[in-house]
Amino acid sequence: MNKKYYIIDFDSTFTQVEALDELARISLQDHPDRELIYKKIEDLTNQAMEGKLSFRESLAGRVKLLEANKEHLKLLVKHLKKLVSPSFARNKNFFKHHADDVLIVSGGFKEFITPVVLPYHIRKENIYANTFVFDESGKIIGYDEANPLSFEGGKVKLLKELQLQGEIHGIGDGYSDFQLKEFGMIKKFYAFTENVARKSVVEKADHVTPSLDEFLYINNLPAAISYPKNRINCVVTSQVPDQVVKQLKKEGYTVKQVEKLDSSNVVKARIIVAGGKEKIGEEVLEAAAKLKLIAYLGNAAKAVPVAACTQKGVIVFDDFKKPASVLKRITGFINNGDSFKSLNFPNIQLPALSRVHRCIHVHKNVPGVMANINQVFADHQINIVSQYLMTNDHIGYVIADIRSDYDKVLLKALKKVDNTISFRVLY
Repeated sequence: MNKKYYIIDFDSTFTQVEALDELARISLQDHPDRELIYKKIEDLTNQAMEGKLSFRESLAGRVKLLEANKEHLKLLVKHLKKLVSPSFARNKNFFKHHADDVLIVSGGFKEFITPVVLPYHIRKENIYANTFVFDESGKIIGYDEANPLSFEGGKVKLLKELQLQGEIHGIGDGYSDFQLKEFGMIKKFYAFTENVARKSVVEKADHVTPSLDEFLYINNLPAAISYPKNRINCVVTSQVPDQVVKQLKKEGYTVKQVEKLDSSNVVKARIIVAGGKEKIGEEVLEAAAKLKLIAYLGNAAKAVPVAACTQKGVIVFDDFKKPASVLKRITGFINNGDSFKSLNFPNIQLPALSRVHRCIHVHKNVPGVMANINQVFADHQINIVSQYLMTNDHIGYVIADIRSDYDKVLLKALKKVDNTISFRVLY
């Protein structure tokens, strides 16, 4: 089997920020011209990332402006540990299982990269980056100019030296990451846009990955969640407050804002968030074949065909007191299966997931369904870690947590159980 390697950038990819920019804000916080210098450093960063300035020119210019020392670096590391990209933070398990295959390759510096990535099971010998040069007092006075990563096209130079034998995938946000594909050093380049989307880079990518979840999903690699949020389309009406829209986007959902719901704009919707004056007709529900959830900012009983939603396995939340609670209910259901405070599902609040896959089965509340579900688990020799069942007059809501070492045939069998309304799997 052909070995696979994953080359991952650090700045604005593994972390949410550009570390040298952050270091400048720490080291220059008392400088009278700090805002001007910050701007110069950020401009040098962006010009290099967009391919408008050679990396070596950008690096030399930024290091010269820093006026930083080892104490500043300690503060930076503490700061960066809190700014690991959310999708990287939740996928520690991937790095643990692929410790031999993941390489951090960055034009940044080992002094701050190494302590940030080591807790994620990244091997020290798999971290490739520049190194600072210090004077006797610990002040940064330069960098190792012989390091290939300090040159323009440094990542290409490094991979030529490493001569990795296998299929190589590259993930990053900058032009230097794309160069690996441009020069034939990797099979695929994934433009990482969770933190920043650079048009000149995105246009050249084999695939745009808004999160690490997306990358893991399309490559069938172990992930913290079964379905990337960027693939979950959320249609929001104009009456919904901007605060809610911003929260949904920040959480990673693909958000489409519309003036009014109709059969044409909900076709791909998995979530609908509507304001208090919007009426949701059954024709909209019929058109939204993928719909899983409706969040209604008002009295849904008067504006949503609740009975029809129940028959289709669409959960309805309504009457939110605070905008923040909208995201809480949506994410609780999508991430964890929580139906607490829903209008039409049996109300259940579940413990967080831990090293299991969670199966969510919604079915008509008729005798025998639960027995049939458990028979499927038995037929496939599945050890159920925990199981929850609640019903109301119309539906049964079953949650089963199972170990991840099962055959995918199991999922098909669960979908075929008589009287099934909907079925999905969470990680």
